[in-house]
Amino acid sequence: MEQGAEDVPVVYLHEIKRQYTQGTETLTILDGAKLALWAGQSVALVAPSGAGKSTLLHIAGLLETPDDGEVYVGGAPTSQLSDIERTMIRRSDIGFVYQSHRLLPEFTALENVMLPQMIQGLKRAETVKRATEILAYLGLGERIKHRPSELSGGEQQRVAIARAVANAPRVLFADEPTGNLDPHTADHVFGALMQLVAATRVAMLIVTHNMELAGRMDRRVSLADGKVVELD
Repeated sequence: MEQGAEDVPVVYLHEIKRQYTQGTETLTILDGAKLALWAGQSVALVAPSGAGKSTLLHIAGLLETPDDGEVYVGGAPTSQLSDIERTMIRRSDIGFVYQSHRLLPEFTALENVMLPQMIQGLKRAETVKRATEILAYLGLGERIKHRPSELSGGEQQRVAIARAVANAPRVLFADEPTGNLDPHTADHVFGALMQLVAATRVAMLIVTHNMELAGRMDRRVSLADGKVVELD
């Protein structure tokens, strides 16, 4: 895989293997899993509980190291990188959204979205401008000075999405991002995610049990016998 080639996926998992030991038993979670994520494409990962969805997401996001196989980001292998180098890639190229919004309660919506940019070294004026623009784009322009406790569940999750894309990542990973929301709010948050994919060309992988939402995404994949399988 040559970096810079036009047909290189944003993230490519190649022959990923992952096992866990429980007592005297060895559990094989991933066994030669392959998955390519392309710019501007939304992918739903749907599988039963315990199939390895979160493990796959964590390995793809460089939060966890596979036992074997390779994770390519922008065509470049990551298995030999140091922890610091992996952290730098996560900060610049990867965004995460979780089922729980994980916002810092003492900060406003604006400040929560500014933080990742400030960690990257951007000047305060730049972070204010970009955070304000993203929040306004997600329909939260009038709520930027509110703290999480003053926002609805759907608003909190949209702030979390804004924070995840604050540094213009190339790929966005979301683990049940609408799992704690009622159907109407979930639909609104999902719409915000799809809007961002279309506008920014970010690649997106969402773990979800919501088949209605999964059906509106570009691709649907599942896990069977430790391997990624395409649905439909």
